[in-house]
Amino acid sequence: MSLPVFTRRTTLLSATFAAAGTLLPLPSLAADEPKRGGTLVIGSTQTPRHLNGAVQSGIATAMPSTQIFASPLRFDDKWNPQPYLAESWKLADDGKSLTLKLRKDALFHDGKPVTSADVAFSILAIKANHPFTTMMGPVEKVDTPDAYTAVIRMSVPHPAIVLAMSPALCPILPKHIYGDGQDLKNHPRNTTDVIGSGPFRVTEFKPSQRIVLERFDKFFLSGKPYLDKVIFSVTPDLASLVLGLDQGDVQMLPFVTLPTDLKRLANDPKVSLTSKGYDGIGPLNWLAFNTAKKPLSDVQVRKAIATSIDKNFITKALMGGFATVSDGPLVASSPFAVTDLVRYPLDLKKASEMLDAAGYKAGAGGERFKLTIDYLPGGDDQQKNVAEYIRGQLKKVGITVEVRASADFPAWAKRLASHDFDMSMDAVFNWGDPIIGVHRTYLSTNIKPIVWTNTQSYANPKVDELLNTAGGLIDATQRKAYYATFQKIVTDELPIEFINQVPYHTVASKKVGNVPTTIWGPLSPLDEVYFK
Repeated sequence: MSLPVFTRRTTLLSATFAAAGTLLPLPSLAADEPKRGGTLVIGSTQTPRHLNGAVQSGIATAMPSTQIFASPLRFDDKWNPQPYLAESWKLADDGKSLTLKLRKDALFHDGKPVTSADVAFSILAIKANHPFTTMMGPVEKVDTPDAYTAVIRMSVPHPAIVLAMSPALCPILPKHIYGDGQDLKNHPRNTTDVIGSGPFRVTEFKPSQRIVLERFDKFFLSGKPYLDKVIFSVTPDLASLVLGLDQGDVQMLPFVTLPTDLKRLANDPKVSLTSKGYDGIGPLNWLAFNTAKKPLSDVQVRKAIATSIDKNFITKALMGGFATVSDGPLVASSPFAVTDLVRYPLDLKKASEMLDAAGYKAGAGGERFKLTIDYLPGGDDQQKNVAEYIRGQLKKVGITVEVRASADFPAWAKRLASHDFDMSMDAVFNWGDPIIGVHRTYLSTNIKPIVWTNTQSYANPKVDELLNTAGGLIDATQRKAYYATFQKIVTDELPIEFINQVPYHTVASKKVGNVPTTIWGPLSPLDEVYFK
């Protein structure tokens, strides 16, 4: 995976990285002149419940949502914010307000203008409904002194607020549609006649089959998008998507991790393969424990399980050497990541002794107790295969594990959200700044019936204090000190066993120009993509 340099990330994650908006160019297009027209078919194993990224996180929703809804800002491949709906922006010196100056020619797909009222409504809607509660948590209100100025006011300095204006994190909703008093999480317009102001508009939405988007001719960036259509072809069967890529039925396949596919596709002259475009996402693969259920409520049991797992075997043998081991809650590229963590080297004898000491002696047949392990569907090499490996390892220390499959992402998400699990494999993103993607997993105030919150039911007042304090600091050095203590505590108390960094790659036909490699990669607007 391509990693940004330390100084660049430090600059990003201090609140001064974008005090004032500048009109920097997006990554340049290929030397050949972009052509208009064509239909880009993107393969996906993720089934979205709906298309409204303001109230739902994750790949399944974000890929189409970022095409349908525009956001205040977008980012290039070097973490620099770029104008999008906002043509300029200014973060106050105290980090407590962000002023957005909107362009005056942006329209929603139904022809209504995008105004500061829509921005204010959307940011407060995200604050109230999005599972990343810390992302907009400090926001108190959004002032709208005129139709094209929005001032986001916060109770404390908020160093992640500029990054939070990104496409996958801050889709701007039409207030005239969503401001009707209905529950935004279940609003009928999340799935039917979905209206945004992005480069493409929805013409068909069949969640488990396909999403068809057509070019919005009145998109505010002149001449964009280049493509006529974007179709997301959805199936849980990755092999069929790879075959479709080989046959030309699919032109882009993001989030590929399977080692056999990566090795073969790297030598295919018809496609390009890149790991660029995932720095902002910051993906981690881990084993989550439901700490509210016995025996996993006992930290010694969790540690014994961790001591039974060989992460080097997982990354080298199961993942073909493409993945790297993870031992903590932050990806290695984060300037806040530290090496002073509690680690659990493989030692089956020690694991058995730990279980004995915890009072879980082996009974008849050597069994101590039974557990279930779930996994996120759609990526066997990172999920199912690891779950099966863990099942085998835990059997060696007397723990009987049932591996449970879910029919699709919504079924798995419902199980996690309802806390109806013992253990589950999961792929969870850092989302660029710990405030956005890390805090949500560990704050006790975020134990909610929503996937990708604190579904582990982990609660430690000291961790709450550390994260809440770090989230209100502008100075990156001060923040790092708090995050260092946080990382040591959570790797000791182990609500999660961290496995590896996910080696995402994007595979695309060589006929596709300007494959997205910004920090948000496939979760970016595709208005620059074209067929050569």
